[in-house]
Parts: sequence; structure tokens; C-alpha cells
Amino acid sequence: MPEPLLPLLRVRDLELRFGERTYVMGIVNMTPDSFSGDGLFEGLGAPVDTAVEQALRMVEEGADIIDVGGESTRPGHDPVSAEAELERVVAVVLGVRSRAPGVPISIDTSKPQVAAAALQAGADIVNDVAGVTAEAALAPIAAARGAPYIVMHSRTQPEYDDLVAEVIADLAGALSRAESAGCGPGTLIVDPGIGFGKTAEQNLTVLAELARLRALGRPVLLGASRKSTIGKVLDLPVGERLEGTLATTALGIAAGVDIVRVHDVAANVRIARMSDAIIRGGWTEPPR
Repeated sequence: MPEPLLPLLRVRDLELRFGERTYVMGIVNMTPDSFSGDGLFEGLGAPVDTAVEQALRMVEEGADIIDVGGESTRPGHDPVSAEAELERVVAVVLGVRSRAPGVPISIDTSKPQVAAAALQAGADIVNDVAGVTAEAALAPIAAARGAPYIVMHSRTQPEYDDLVAEVIADLAGALSRAESAGCGPGTLIVDPGIGFGKTAEQNLTVLAELARLRALGRPVLLGASRKSTIGKVLDLPVGERLEGTLATTALGIAAGVDIVRVHDVAANVRIARMSDAIIRGGWTEPPR
């Protein structure tokens, strides 16, 4: 049996009380080829300033965490060297940290050099997009800083005999490796990896069975925002997938998801607050 979910994680000015409410992570993509069409690296004049302003706007809209990434993870993306990725993300982390000193920042990467440099620049959380396939290679870096470590599921090929059971088993193995590398159990978060090593039909199955991930005893992050599965189901381009994303947010919260990683912060914050009031309870009408 997994150990009980540890309900409290302190990061900067934020106390993540898992199980009490849903936390919203706003996405800042420092890439020219993001699948979501919001990459800020090219064509916008001063990309670092633009990215910092976007992050601050997301905080004003209710984002609890800002997630900074410098390499696209869409299928067929162009690989980026560690040096190029560092150039894209470190200045943004420094800028957000300077302007919003109490806001947690996560670094979305698969490269140890990038994770280490971003933490040194002021990031707080390691969001490892290769946490399963790369044998939790970033875990020692997170462990050395005592940083929360998000382990995302993926496979090189979408081949499964028992999809959700194997996703859970793969994540359990990655969690075990992370603990062996020195990560405290209370710092570990899992992400089922919607869109990574799964067909659209498989993504829908994982979304339908998200509650099963609670067996891992860890907080669950859901990153379904604007994903291609939404586009395929609704036959819509990336810029018209907000309603589909909101459906995944609401249903994910009903299944027990703790963090949602999204592009459209304001709308998802509203959906999360309403869903929390229904699912988690605790809302009371303020006195007049």
C-alpha cells in the first residue's frame, strides 16, 4: 500500500494544501514551435520582457505557480541544445523572481543542466517531462535543493496491454527511483502525461480513469490544456480548444486532481473554484 498523501507542501509564499483546493499552474513557453501556438521565443520583439509580463498577468488572474519551458515537447519538435534552452529560460526565471518574489516557479525540462541552472536562478520546482523514460534523471538535482519534483509519464511508443495499470506502474517505478536519489516522498508529484506516448483514444481512457492515480499516494498534476486530443474530439484548431480544456479541468478535479497546468489561466481558475466548491466543499456565503 502507498503511504498516505502528505497534504501540505510549502513553496515560497504558497502552502499547497492538497485535498483542500485545486492549484493552477500557468504555462510560459519560451519556444518558437509550441504546439499550443503561444511560444514567445521569436517574433515578439523583446521575448524575455514579454514572457515576464505574461507570467505576472497570469498571477493577477489567479495562477498559483508559473511553469517556464524552453523546449517544445510536441511530436516532431526540433531538439534544442542545453545551451539554447538555458538562454531561453534562465533570464525569464530571473525576471519573474525579481518581479514576483513570492510566486513559485517551476522549470519544465528534461535536461539536468537546465534544471540546475533554473533552480539557481530562482525556480522552485522541477517539472520533469522525461521523469519516466529517462529514469528520473533530474531527481538528484531536485533532491539536492529539496525542491518539489514532478514526474510525468511518457513512453516512446503508445503500446500497452493494460493502459492505466501500466501508467500507474511506470509512475510508481519513477517515484521509487526518485526516492532512491534522495527526494523526500512529500516532495513528489505525478503527471499522467496526456499526449505523451499515447494515442487520442488512450488519452481519453486515462482522463476517464484519473481517479485510479490516487493509488500512488501522491498529488496529481493534469496537463491537458489545448492538447491535440481535444482538437481531434471537437475537430477544432488549437486556438479554439478552451471549452474542451475546461471540461478536462472540471472532470479532473472531480477525479481528485490537485494541480492543473493550463494556458488560459483566468477561465481555468474560475472553473477550478466552482468545481472545488462542489467537489471539495467548504464554501460558505460571506455575510452581507
